[in-house]
Amino acid sequence: MAHRNLTPALSRGVIDTAGHRRRDDAWLEKTWADPATRVLVLEGGDPDSYGWKALLARQSRAMITTGTERPELVFRPSAEAPEGERYLLGVDEAGRAVFAVRAAPGIPLQERADSRPASLREVGALLDDRDSGLLTHAVAVANWNATHRFCPGCGAPMRMAAAGHVRVCEKEGTEHFPRMDPAVIMLVHREVDGVGQCLLGHNPQWPANRYSVLAGFVEPGESLEQAVAREVAEEVGVIVAEPEYLASQPWPFPRSLMLGYLARAVGEAERTDHEEIAEVCWFSRPELRAAAESGEVLLPGAVSIARKLIEYWYGAELPGGW
Repeated sequence: MAHRNLTPALSRGVIDTAGHRRRDDAWLEKTWADPATRVLVLEGGDPDSYGWKALLARQSRAMITTGTERPELVFRPSAEAPEGERYLLGVDEAGRAVFAVRAAPGIPLQERADSRPASLREVGALLDDRDSGLLTHAVAVANWNATHRFCPGCGAPMRMAAAGHVRVCEKEGTEHFPRMDPAVIMLVHREVDGVGQCLLGHNPQWPANRYSVLAGFVEPGESLEQAVAREVAEEVGVIVAEPEYLASQPWPFPRSLMLGYLARAVGEAERTDHEEIAEVCWFSRPELRAAAESGEVLLPGAVSIARKLIEYWYGAELPGGW
């Protein structure tokens, strides 16, 4: 099996996140007033007007350039930033602080002739390492803050602290930190008569020719390897062995951490979940290439770790994508 670069698109952050500065209020205020400080503005909105699902999709959007060879994030000086929650993203290679602001409801993104709004899903794989990491961090923090306005213990309102990375219960004073939901994502493979094959599944809510690897959330009391085996057995009725960890990727829609594995099929199991996967197919490498080229099979887009796992197994880049 050819080994290729397996760094997922949303796992490429390179700037210093300056975690030690998040509670330094004097430094934060001084830095915010610095003309060199850069601000990334995220689209905001009111969840009561169009629902939480739409809110999470909207606030993954920021302005990107349109007249450059590859898209770049558009930053503003702090003096031009709109009202809204303010998150410290870090300090860049030039020593400039970088913040994100989730615009308050009713404040649209400021469009210009040489820029347009774009979502993390749309451009996460097209941005360079720095910008991809910044937008991923910003969206993850914004989505967590938006969905944790009230204390899970007593129901009281919570206020933001630590430059967006902590929320504090107004009644009890307890601190709550960003929640990450671990999920395993795995490419199942086998060898039949000396020919390698991978298994891809089709979700019934997708277009007819869209296929991907399997995935699922880790359950309480379960290891990652146990989750891999359980999810594969439940969804497709296959027993797997020797799960091999390859890479991880944040997936802030709203707060997952995807942990990527290869898993070798060794037998059959009772399938208990007939809702997530409607159809499964085994593909040899030539079959997968031909199906992707013809459009018979649409593979995940470049922003997803699923695409990385498929191409890692295949040994080269494949055409097409969602």
